[in-house]
Amino acid sequence: MSGGPGEPASWIGLSAATTVVGVIGHPVAHSLSPLLHNAAFEALGIDWVSVGFPVLPGALAPALAGMRALGVRGLSVTMPHKEGAWRLVDRRTAVADRLEAVNCVTNEAGTLTGTSTDGAGLLDALATRLSFDPAGKRCLVVGGGGAGRAVVAALRDAGAVEIVVVNRTPSGAARAVALAGGIGRRGVPADADHADLVVNATPIGMAGTTTGEAPPLIDADRLHPGQAVVDLVYHPRPTAWLKAAGARGAATMDGLAMLVHQAAHQLVLWTGQEPSLEAMWRALDRAEPR
Repeated sequence: MSGGPGEPASWIGLSAATTVVGVIGHPVAHSLSPLLHNAAFEALGIDWVSVGFPVLPGALAPALAGMRALGVRGLSVTMPHKEGAWRLVDRRTAVADRLEAVNCVTNEAGTLTGTSTDGAGLLDALATRLSFDPAGKRCLVVGGGGAGRAVVAALRDAGAVEIVVVNRTPSGAARAVALAGGIGRRGVPADADHADLVVNATPIGMAGTTTGEAPPLIDADRLHPGQAVVDLVYHPRPTAWLKAAGARGAATMDGLAMLVHQAAHQLVLWTGQEPSLEAMWRALDRAEPR
């Protein structure tokens, strides 16, 4: 028998022996990571619990020190701490160094190792939800921030033949384009006309934020049948932009699928076991509407 959304399974007796993981960010109360983690722990039948830890900007270093001191096994890292975590962990994977960002920290006897599971999560989500393989495809990514860079790097590794980055600032675009190597370039909204995959990796469209009310960089009128269109925003679900893309015949996917799959990669790193994706999706279904 489960507890409420984001709560541990009630049949697990929390104690000093319970292994703790969590998510850090600011704000963090909205995070679905504890919900996903706890659903997976219940399905695995292990005495673990996941909680949200609000960490203010500037408080990341003491938070990670507390992770060591308290023996917290793993942390999912969200805004605004991904780049700071990259600088502060003891060890970094190659993908973390490429992105200069960390969304997952694993505590191994006091040594903190940082990696990023965002790109792997996206590729898994594309395969399972849209049957889309980026190999040989032309891709357009909106956004040059941490999420955009993770998407660009993953698409390059997956064999895309072209990656176009559309971003408001030239510096952000250049940083993302660099991760694509020779197949990357900065683009304009009209490039979406010929893309096989279009990914919004910005907060535009996210409910409850000023950024969310900004107009999309790619007008939905440019989207059409034969395209895969992904919006990493999942609140609301779907966003107005993604809904419009679907109405124009594109195959669409919101950010929940990437969230589930990147969380699954984190759980493997922490527990050494494959989590149940079905249990994680069921937990999300029970939690809606939000």
